[in-house]
Amino acid sequence: MTDNDYLIAWGLYAFAALGCLLVWFKLTGWMWRYLREPLRVIGAVLLFCPTVIDPVKEKYAPALAISALDLGLKVGNNVWRAALDLSTYGAVALGLYFIFALIRLPFLRKKKARQAHAEAAAAHAAAEQKEDDQPFASQDADRYASTSAEPAKGINSAPGGRYRVEPKL
Repeated sequence: MTDNDYLIAWGLYAFAALGCLLVWFKLTGWMWRYLREPLRVIGAVLLFCPTVIDPVKEKYAPALAISALDLGLKVGNNVWRAALDLSTYGAVALGLYFIFALIRLPFLRKKKARQAHAEAAAAHAAAEQKEDDQPFASQDADRYASTSAEPAKGINSAPGGRYRVEPKL
């Protein structure tokens, strides 16, 4: 295999691996954030982790493909090297992800607090707007309630004992 063929093969593999990673992102899209993101990191490591196949020529191949082919065809001794590379890259990638998640956590909490404060302010503004819709109404709920113990039953009385108020012109 010439160097040009080697680069073309890696380019084709990278294109296919990006497609597989996109499918993996779609498959894990419905999950809880703290389960989805580590699974995506593991998927990326499995797809993009290289391993040495020829130490003399410094030729690399995808570790997942090498381990699957060596185990499936029962040839070669690159399975253990590929498994070691996969576990090493996986541990480093998950460690970096957990550090990133710990750094991101205070920012997410601040964002959630800001959103709760903004929602409370919007609810307060909506309540004030509702009160301002009737500028001449009293703030008291029982402004027109009867002061006597038993309201008079007349033409203008409501079933609840409250009087109907007519506007003055």
